[in-house]
Amino acid sequence: MTPSAASANAPVSPVKKPARLWRTWWRSLSPTRQDRFAALAPLAAVLMFLTAIVVSFWYLRTEEVEREKEALRRDVEYAQQRVRLRLLERQEQIMRVARDLANRELDRNGFSLRAESLIGQYPELQAITWIDAHGRIRASHAAPTVASSQQRAAGEVLRTGDAASLFGLARDTLQPVYSQPMLGSDDLVPMLQLQVPMAAQGKFGGAVLAEYSIDSLLRYGTPTEVLARYAVTLLDGSDQVLAGTPLPPRNHTLLSWASKANAYRVPVAPVGNGLVLRAQAYRTSLGVVGSGLFWLVGALSVMTAWMLIATWRHTRRRMQAQQALMAETNFRRAMENSILTGMRALDLQGRITYVNAAFCQMTGWSEAELVGQMPPYSYWPEGEHEHLHARLAEELSGKVAPGGFQVRVQRRNGAAFDARLYVSPLVDARGQQTGWMTSMTDITEPNRVREQLTASHERFTIVLEALDASVSVAPLGSEELLFANRLYRQWFGTHTVGHLQLVAQAGGLPVSRSSQSPEDEDGLMGLPTDSLTSAHSENAEIYLPELDKWLEVRSRYLNWVDGRLAQMVIATDITPRRLAEEQAARQAERAQSVSRLITMGEMASSMAHELNQPLTAISNYCSGMISRIERGQMAEDALLAALQKTAHQAQRAGQIIQRIRSFVKKSEPNRQLANVEHIVAEAVELAGIELRRHNVRLSHYVAARLPHIAVDAILIEQVLINLMKNGAEAIANADRAPAQRSVELRVLPRQLEDRPGIEFSVQDTGRGLAAEVLAHLFEAFYSTKSEGMGIGLNLCRSIVESHQGRMQAENLYNANEVTGCRFSFWLPLV
Repeated sequence: MTPSAASANAPVSPVKKPARLWRTWWRSLSPTRQDRFAALAPLAAVLMFLTAIVVSFWYLRTEEVEREKEALRRDVEYAQQRVRLRLLERQEQIMRVARDLANRELDRNGFSLRAESLIGQYPELQAITWIDAHGRIRASHAAPTVASSQQRAAGEVLRTGDAASLFGLARDTLQPVYSQPMLGSDDLVPMLQLQVPMAAQGKFGGAVLAEYSIDSLLRYGTPTEVLARYAVTLLDGSDQVLAGTPLPPRNHTLLSWASKANAYRVPVAPVGNGLVLRAQAYRTSLGVVGSGLFWLVGALSVMTAWMLIATWRHTRRRMQAQQALMAETNFRRAMENSILTGMRALDLQGRITYVNAAFCQMTGWSEAELVGQMPPYSYWPEGEHEHLHARLAEELSGKVAPGGFQVRVQRRNGAAFDARLYVSPLVDARGQQTGWMTSMTDITEPNRVREQLTASHERFTIVLEALDASVSVAPLGSEELLFANRLYRQWFGTHTVGHLQLVAQAGGLPVSRSSQSPEDEDGLMGLPTDSLTSAHSENAEIYLPELDKWLEVRSRYLNWVDGRLAQMVIATDITPRRLAEEQAARQAERAQSVSRLITMGEMASSMAHELNQPLTAISNYCSGMISRIERGQMAEDALLAALQKTAHQAQRAGQIIQRIRSFVKKSEPNRQLANVEHIVAEAVELAGIELRRHNVRLSHYVAARLPHIAVDAILIEQVLINLMKNGAEAIANADRAPAQRSVELRVLPRQLEDRPGIEFSVQDTGRGLAAEVLAHLFEAFYSTKSEGMGIGLNLCRSIVESHQGRMQAENLYNANEVTGCRFSFWLPLV
């Protein structure tokens, strides 16, 4: 069996069967009857709505009354418990008084004091009376609010009545007994009596009578929240109000679901049914308000039905007019469908209201799919929604130029084409604008031709014109300028003079400057150009006096569009960078010179002491020779020996002065191959003067056959002198013993990262450097000396790094003890 046959033979569900019968009956009706039923349907819906409103009101009101009754019941039972607990507490206190009287622990004065205290503390207690076994009153105390007719005097005997009968009942049962309160005369306040028997060893000895004010019991025994929410009263056995104010009876109103007051009563234990607590809820029903709301909803429903009927009649008249218009519309649509231009109508909100056949053919979407669409439309490309939204906003605001505007349209199959839209307002018969009529033509082919003509030129010029470098292209062997960007024209004009000048100064393939006509044969024709055009660009830095600029020139050979070999030259202005580098070099040179002067200033006293020795020897030799010559005791050989010693001391002093002068004089940086042993000897000679002043031994070792290095010898001497002087000062500050005061300079060959070089190390026997000092050791203006400027080690490191070297410092240890510090720097070989 096929699925269709199975579904046809399947039993119809109870839910679908009425729906199927309803559709069959509706189809059997004539169109006129269907229109009548359609007109009556709104009225039936309004009547059903009104019925639902009435039922909802009744149901909600019933639920509300039930909730109010339940809340009233809970609150009344809670209030009854509070009143009961208050009565039981007073009963317990009265029973204690009766027990104390039976045990003779209270006399008359004590009873009066106890009664006065209880009455003053609990306002519901109005009087407490002591009655003996014969019914005679022994003592009594009443509140000031009790009427004189209700007060009891000592020595009286209980009269016949409630108190006497209650006394007899308490005597017989030996249990506390409550009276059944009754409403008395108008001037007497109803009182609730409690008699507690006094029994000693099983014998009746009298009773204690306590009288309560029912009104105070209601006021102080009932919770305040219950009193605020309900009208609470205390009733006797015959429903007479003993305390409280009941609600007045209510008048019956039309459609009032709760004409009776919502009330609940419960007897108050331990008194029994003679005292009933009743609470009445204040008015909460809708009453007239509910009835008015009902009639208001009914009136609105009737008005809605009337408006629906009027709308139906108006719709019938419009249908007749619409049929008359349809013929005219079909005629006009046939005319519009015959043209090749796409037509589209929009309302004032941008909704498509009409498209012709040509528009549907252009976009690939049917009229049913397009009409009614809101932006973004289905023929808008995905990535251009924002732009097309802006265009549509201009179109709807009437800001479109008369010449129309161009947009991108996407067909249903995904293909896109360019279109030009022309917009005009759409005006109805009353002269009011109802939308916009748009005509669309396909301009894809004209745009494609135009784009192909301008694309290459725009891509080539826009990018190069925006560069901050001069770009020029000229063919080899010709003075023709193929291309020049904005900066080139600004610097050199529109001629090839600047291009050839840049090539000549930067160096490159020679270019003939001889003029030749375009018809002449290319002199480089036939030469292989692959190796030239595939080679990397050549870089050079040149200076042009006429521009007063330093330029970085990069050139590259390329094949021009016509097949000729051309050279492209890119010149970038690097004047600011060169000026900054020159200024930095001058600053570094001045800092190095100042550092040497500072070092010599710090070693001035040692230099003076060193010069004083040869000068003193010269003075002594001269004085001795003069004295011996005057006495005639100077032989020629002795005189010659003395003069030779004097000349030696003068040469020694001159050498010291020459070393100082060559060290501190300001000179241009001069890197050349230098002998390492000579550099070390000069540095040791100058630094040894300072080390001797600090009583520090200086030993040095230079490996044999070290190669020459390309350095500025004076700067390297400055680094060595600084390191040896710092080591001597560290030893002096450590206060080492004479045997431990030594600085060692070692120069050894060493490879670093597979690069050969020479390592200079200076090792002292001071206290070493702390960890925080090592972290900032080579920073500018950081010093551990009180009078130091903090530029010595920073300058030393800068000098070493300017020679592509490395510098470091580390502590020396003997087990866990720091025994000194080691500074080393490494310089690469040529």
